[in-house]
Amino acid sequence: MIDLRLLREDPDRVRASQRARGEDVAIVDALLSADERRRSSSARFDALRAEQKTLGKRIPRASGEEKAELLAKAGELAAAVKAADAEQDEAAEETQRLLLQLGNVVHPDAPVGGEEDFAVLETVGTPRDFAAEGFAPRDHLELGELLGAIDTERGAKVSGSRFYYLTGVGALLELALVGAAMAQAAAAGFTPVLTPALVKPRAMEGTGFLGQAAEDVYHLGKDDLYLVGTSEVPLAAYHMDEILEADELPRRYAGFSSCFRREAGSYGKDTRGIFRVHQFDKVEMFVYTSPEDAETEHQRLLEWERQWLTSLELPFRVVELATGDLGASAARKFDCEAWIPTQGRYRELTSTSNTTEFQARRLSIRMREGKRVRPLATLNGTLCAVTRTIVALLENHQQADGSVRVPEVLRPHLGGREVLEPVTRR
Repeated sequence: MIDLRLLREDPDRVRASQRARGEDVAIVDALLSADERRRSSSARFDALRAEQKTLGKRIPRASGEEKAELLAKAGELAAAVKAADAEQDEAAEETQRLLLQLGNVVHPDAPVGGEEDFAVLETVGTPRDFAAEGFAPRDHLELGELLGAIDTERGAKVSGSRFYYLTGVGALLELALVGAAMAQAAAAGFTPVLTPALVKPRAMEGTGFLGQAAEDVYHLGKDDLYLVGTSEVPLAAYHMDEILEADELPRRYAGFSSCFRREAGSYGKDTRGIFRVHQFDKVEMFVYTSPEDAETEHQRLLEWERQWLTSLELPFRVVELATGDLGASAARKFDCEAWIPTQGRYRELTSTSNTTEFQARRLSIRMREGKRVRPLATLNGTLCAVTRTIVALLENHQQADGSVRVPEVLRPHLGGREVLEPVTRR
């Protein structure tokens, strides 16, 4: 959530942020009104309680008619205190409810607009000219079937659409990607973490995934637990309700987990293969740092993602998302999009978001500098979303006979294989 002091001191900035996101601006004034009621009712409650305590000290010393008057006054004050307390609680609940609906304040440099208004910051590598090489590229599913690596038919038979099996070299390729990604993260100073896939409502709400993204989330009603769509959620909640020492920051974690998404609103999109699925595995980077260092850390996360995609020898571009395409918690977000030959376009493989103090305030995570305690900043970055990375690898490194060249970085994790060869599928 945002800092209420920012709302009071610069409401126009918050209104502009809401407008840039394409969100309701009226919520800003409603929140200002609720906050004013909360503060005034709190002041009234404190004043009445003080008067009640003073009166309580006078009653034992009074007698006769004076004591009767004081007792009558005490009864009136008790009723007034109770009413002020109720009003204070009601105003506080309304303030909190509205505050949780408000997105993070967008970064001033983020491009304004919708999904198509992103800014291309950099293009790395050149897509292959398959026509010049003399053959038409196969898509990842055809390649996966030739390699005995992907089985979507049995995935649909067992679990439904957008599910799949990775078999043979497909399973080994996932393990190789995870191993190589974790190795890069560990070398960069990240602590590897295997995270829970089920979390409590507070963890999901605290990271901002029960607002606009709620329809994409799987909920287990009987247990009131949520399946995570990214290990960002359990990594953010890892230090929930804790105070971290400033001299121990930044804290960097690399989480591996299975991720579950309903893919609501994606009907008819990417239905072939494993690009958009309901379950996939991912290596996610997560950082706790001071608010002053958050922007620098954001650039570091982006650079680690660039290094990863470069090591996989994939052509890609770096884009900055427009304000209307940001999640509720992100103030600024960069994506790295790999070239997918059979689609003839770049598609998102990694992303990194600066969520400033937004998640930390919701999850009550703070930092201590001497005697001062204040909210810190959190950032996240996808290093390897496995299924999409497999899509990009198969299509970009395919050869005319249906085999696929293995990038050097993955070879030690694949028993030294340099090429994945087609097999006869049973």
